[in-house]
Amino acid sequence: MLTPKQNFLETLKKDGKPDRLANNYTAFKPVGGDPVFQFVRGNRIRGTYSYDRWGTYIAFPEDQPAATPIVTAENQVIQDIEEWQKYVKVPDLRGNCSEGWETALANKAAIDSEKYFSTTVMGTGIFEQLHMLMTFEDTLCNLLLYPDEMHELIDVITEYRLEYMKLIVENLHPDAIISHDDWGTKTSLFMAPDVWREFFKAPYKKLYDYLHANGVLIVHHSDSFCEPIAEDIADTGADVWQGVLPTNDILSISEKLDGRMALMGGIDSGVDRADATEDEIRAEARRVCEKYGHLKHFIPSITYGGPGTIYPRVGDILIDEIDRYNKEKYGI
Repeated sequence: MLTPKQNFLETLKKDGKPDRLANNYTAFKPVGGDPVFQFVRGNRIRGTYSYDRWGTYIAFPEDQPAATPIVTAENQVIQDIEEWQKYVKVPDLRGNCSEGWETALANKAAIDSEKYFSTTVMGTGIFEQLHMLMTFEDTLCNLLLYPDEMHELIDVITEYRLEYMKLIVENLHPDAIISHDDWGTKTSLFMAPDVWREFFKAPYKKLYDYLHANGVLIVHHSDSFCEPIAEDIADTGADVWQGVLPTNDILSISEKLDGRMALMGGIDSGVDRADATEDEIRAEARRVCEKYGHLKHFIPSITYGGPGTIYPRVGDILIDEIDRYNKEKYGI
């Protein structure tokens, strides 16, 4: 029997031989405590309201499952895109995060590297950083109305994110990085595919080329409808597109990719509710296994950008049902 890590790697290979379906995030163990994450997102504490390092207002009420940026025309960081340099102050990652890696290194050392990927989660991708610096409407309009300025700003954010990755690799060197950037709604992209290609494809290839050159597995999270750009995501070097909503044509995408990138998701997060019954949760996991389990490069998973669910029992049941399917189908 392959370990979760070995089985996941076999699922990624063009002609791999996994012995069962990989199961959600069970092959990944997050490495907590890295100083970059703490520096960038340490203000996101339940029950607080604060500003992040870029100057974006962050709300995290007690009754919310996660923190939310609140960006309005009045409080947006960039008040004039033509003078964006006047407003944007890029956080100094290297100056503030070169030390203090002891906790993260100890956490990584405690992970069984034969069984699991040591993993770092990097939230707030390039597009997300843009719409945290200005309103969502301004972000989309500025891509069309001020392309030169937006290219300049994206270049700056890309270099910032590359510096983030370099600090992680140099100091921690995890097996995998889950890199976040959401590019669409449940049923459509936020922008035309050619606009995405013009502004975001090359920056992400630059970032992911660096990670590949350093032997890091790339799991790109986008719980969105990204069907029109799935092959482009593979071109950036992402090993896995995680967060594939069931509104995407997973069968067609898998056929077109032909093993260039694995697909991870398919489970409708609508089952992650306090009132969801065990039968309902199991039925959704079973549906996904039966519909997509024959695909060579598919991992059934909740579409969230990291391990776990809002209601922990939901995640436990999903994992257990996929284990049941594997036992029935593969005897493992």
